[in-house]
Amino acid sequence: MPVARNVVASALAKAPAPAVQEKPEKRAEMVFAYAILGLVILLLAGDALVKGAVNLSLRIGIPALIVSLTIVAFGTSAPELLISIDAALEGVPGIALGNVVGSNTANVLLVLGVPALIAVMHTSECDSRRSYIQMMGATALFIALASRGVFDRFAAFILLVVLAAFLTMAVRDGLRHRKNGEPDDLEEPEGADPDMPGWKIAVFLLLGMIGLPFGANLLVDSAREIALMYGVSDTVIGLTLVAIGTSLPELATTVMAAIRRQADVAIGNVIGSNLFNLLAIIGVAAMIKPMPVDPAFLRFDLWVMLAASLVLIPFVYLGKDLNRMWGLGLTAVYVLYVSVVLIA
Repeated sequence: MPVARNVVASALAKAPAPAVQEKPEKRAEMVFAYAILGLVILLLAGDALVKGAVNLSLRIGIPALIVSLTIVAFGTSAPELLISIDAALEGVPGIALGNVVGSNTANVLLVLGVPALIAVMHTSECDSRRSYIQMMGATALFIALASRGVFDRFAAFILLVVLAAFLTMAVRDGLRHRKNGEPDDLEEPEGADPDMPGWKIAVFLLLGMIGLPFGANLLVDSAREIALMYGVSDTVIGLTLVAIGTSLPELATTVMAAIRRQADVAIGNVIGSNLFNLLAIIGVAAMIKPMPVDPAFLRFDLWVMLAASLVLIPFVYLGKDLNRMWGLGLTAVYVLYVSVVLIA
């Protein structure tokens, strides 16, 4: 999409020429501003798309359970998906892969660590073992495919088949629970509004479809410019700036869950997001454009992501609560990881 690229290029290249050369600080401020603007547009457009798609789907008769497990899941991950697709198409796969690997690491260490500093999360009361096993299986599969050196269409096909299998299992479980009269947490999809008029649905859909690609392109172009200015690789920018930015919605959701003492929502949010990032985001992006894997991922970052995922074992299997001491430790480890990535 050339529009957003032209926005950045025009602002940086066609600005009035001063008597002396433009200060690097001013240029950096402008590029960071465009990156933040792109991220804000992405998040707002993603939210608009979810609201529009959910209410359109319910209006045409798609069951709420299916809407929750598919449309909401894809819609809430739309910013990450568009970033990865745009980065792959523009020849910066490090941003695409860094976004996913960095986000999954941040989701465990930062998204669970910071809320735990605010309030203790009683994860011992949650039963998330099955979804955790699925996430670990997806993580192992992702690393195995990455070790081939490229996420090609074969790897993308494998990831999407596994995603389809997990979604099918989730739908069957939901239908079985409903048949047995058990409570179904997916009855009310996120963003559902039975009274939303048709014109408003159309506006939300239009804003989402226009804003997502524009915001993704603006963020990717700005991130690539930042990498060039500071002499770092696009992989580093993907693992840090882009990954942290796209993890902000999960962080906000988890903070609210911690305040409301909803530990199941907090840990379920992280596990679900990580699972979807690995299978759907890279699966779809690699199907559109194969992506080589930076050797740096295989040497360090994939193993940090795996180690971060293993950190959840005490909360999933051993009945440990996520208290402030754990929160401090997780947050400190994440700060250390980002520092190593930036310095190395």
